[in-house]
Amino acid sequence: EVRLVESGGGLVQPGGSLRLSCAASGFTFGLYRLSWVRQAPGKGLEWVSVIGPGGENARYADAVQGRFSIFRDNAKNTLYLQMDNLKSEDTAVYYCATDEARGQGTQVTVSA
Repeated sequence: EVRLVESGGGLVQPGGSLRLSCAASGFTFGLYRLSWVRQAPGKGLEWVSVIGPGGENARYADAVQGRFSIFRDNAKNTLYLQMDNLKSEDTAVYYCATDEARGQGTQVTVSA
């Protein structure tokens, strides 16, 4: 059974930073590309970033380009999202996802 468990969310002031983690199990982690997606209050799912199986080909949504960084540790079956210079519009529930599954999410709130 695929299991994705996100952590690291919280309340942060504008301009602050957070690092999200996603612990994965139930599949061969190093063979799959992984993504972060988010859902802001009252809105649909928004793709944030993707990374290839070996950590290559990281790509970002325009809204987070230059502020967020995706990386992974295949030895630890863990995906990360480093988020810097956070803005109020980054407030959302953040999910890590394979092409077919996603976790329960972690809340990120950016507010003064």
